[in-house]
Amino acid sequence: MPRISAFHGILIYMYWNEGDHPIPHFHAHQASLRASVSVDGDLLAGTLEGRHLALVRQWAAIHREELIANWEAARRSEPILPIAPLP
Repeated sequence: MPRISAFHGILIYMYWNEGDHPIPHFHAHQASLRASVSVDGDLLAGTLEGRHLALVRQWAAIHREELIANWEAARRSEPILPIAPLP
């Protein structure tokens, strides 16, 4: 699972082959917590601390187009690109 970004102690990943998952999403890891988050910022599964979830949602809103491009590339088994972190 390639890491596509990292910021404020949060690591963001996107799987290469998630053809069985119809909702475009990514995975956020913060300490021992894990969450699946849609590119629209909806928490799909798992949990993050409130402040960290807010940061992930802010980042996703800024980079929504890049996230969708990566999702589409991953579903075609093409390389995905890193995405800039939050400052």
